[in-house]
Amino acid sequence: MERREPNKRISERALTVWKLYGWISTAILGVIGIGVITLSVLFNWSYWFIVGAAAIPILNAVLFVYIFPTLKWKRWRYEVREEEIELQHGIFIVKRTLVPMVRVQHVDTEQGPILRKYRLATISISTAATVHQIPALDIDEADSLRDSISALARVAKDDV
Repeated sequence: MERREPNKRISERALTVWKLYGWISTAILGVIGIGVITLSVLFNWSYWFIVGAAAIPILNAVLFVYIFPTLKWKRWRYEVREEEIELQHGIFIVKRTLVPMVRVQHVDTEQGPILRKYRLATISISTAATVHQIPALDIDEADSLRDSISALARVAKDDV
């Protein structure tokens, strides 16, 4: 029996946040690239240092600003059921995870300055073995989902 994929999506504003993260990493690589180009000119290094220093930030921008955020958002899905939480994510390799409610120890919401600016939060679901995250949810949805998962986990533990 094939299980249907989870039906909930994360916020579309995640695209903006992930693209912003891509621009930040591109800017950092650009500054490093300028340093490498300057050193290449000063010390007469190989032409390939200049090519690489220019190409890496451009490649980073194409991948992490334009391509990966969209693919990542299209793949990210989740669903919370009475007995389990199902997560699906990945760009090239799609990973599907089932977290039984009886294994949930606690649920947190996290929000850094960029997520806060876009009114988003990440939910962290802790089990004894690991922490699973649902990124970039609308802040109201994240709070509601955190409370819902916490309540379902308590009921699941009471039934055991």
